Amino acid sequence: MEFFNLHTHKYTNQPNILELVNQYPQEFDATIPNYSIGIHPWFIVEERIEADLVIIESKLQEATCLAVGECGLDKRIEISMEFQEMVFERQLLLAQQYNKPVVIHCVAAFQELIAIKKKLNISVPMLIHGFSKNAQIAKQLVDNGFYISFGKYLLLNKELETVFKSVPNNRFFLETDITDEGIEAVYELAAKYKGISVNEIQEIVNSNFNKVFDFRL
Repeated sequence: MEFFNLHTHKYTNQPNILELVNQYPQEFDATIPNYSIGIHPWFIVEERIEADLVIIESKLQEATCLAVGECGLDKRIEISMEFQEMVFERQLLLAQQYNKPVVIHCVAAFQELIAIKKKLNISVPMLIHGFSKNAQIAKQLVDNGFYISFGKYLLLNKELETVFKSVPNNRFFLETDITDEGIEAVYELAAKYKGISVNEIQEIVNSNFNKVFDFRL
């Protein structure tokens, strides 16, 4: 594996890239070889939650499903936090049951996220995708056992360089999410910011991948 893309909505089917493609329960595409599946907080439909969770649980038992997600918490939407937390917690418990990592969407709710992890005593890896906040929040997340994934905002916001450099090498991943840029561009920028080669970034990400995901290439 030359490149691992932790989170993307676009399956590109390139032989040198392992892509963790985001899937939704009601729009599942069985032709995608490696994926995560979850209920995104934006797309919670009350009448459909139980049906969605049944689909998620069935997919978690397949080897091609590498993670739960993206799921999480978002304070900038109209769905109540109480309801979001219930849906998120149900998915975390499934992840724990089937020993799968969790890809997390979190907007302005990092304290709630940390509290839920502690409350439920979640031991599977929890990965914050698309990180765009400051070094203080990054450190708090790392100190509480989270991994942090960088992609779109790393490319767009020069101020994230300091934040990215502050994250220990054994705690980060890289992704493209919905950007048109390839994962290679993210690796190149990550290498530049860390002051190392792209090959070294590849070794770091591969090591983190092997630690987090129960998957053999």
